This record gives sequence, structure tokens and C-alpha cells, in this order.
Amino acid sequence: MTLRLQHERMTQNLLPSLREYHQQFGITRDRLHLCQPTVKLLHPGPTNRGVEISSDLMDDPQFSLISQQVTSGVAVRMALLYLMGSGKTT
Repeated sequence: MTLRLQHERMTQNLLPSLREYHQQFGITRDRLHLCQPTVKLLHPGPTNRGVEISSDLMDDPQFSLISQQVTSGVAVRMALLYLMGSGKTT
């Protein structure tokens, strides 16, 4: 699970460049191969392609659940808020 780098909020130039951020910290195929073979990628969106995660991995059905996560995210959050607000526990 990774989150979006909010570079639009960074006013102190904490990163030399987005390219360097991706090289140092981004999820790439080489880094993914260090994980268990069943690992899945998650990112709630919106994404900065090629920054947090390599663009090709985001679209790879073998690894990425990002599309399903983004599609279902709002509905799941709405359902949880409804259940919490209504006091229902089941």
C-alpha cells in the first residue's frame, strides 16, 4: 500500500525531483521481486504515475488491485460511515 506524494503541498523543496524520488523510493518491478510472489499493489488514488509506482505496474493485473480499490473506495467508505453513524454493529 502506498500513498500519493502530495508535491503540490510541498513548498520547501524537500525533494530534488520527482524522478529522483521514484528512483530512490518508488515501487518498481525490481523492488517488487524482493517481495512474496503473491504481493498485490494498493493505492487509494489519485496516483502520480511513475512517481510512487511504476506506470506499467499500475496496469499489471498480476500485481495491481488499484483500479478495483479506487472504484470501490467511495462506496466502502460511505457504507462504513453509515454503519458507524447508525450505531449498528453488524
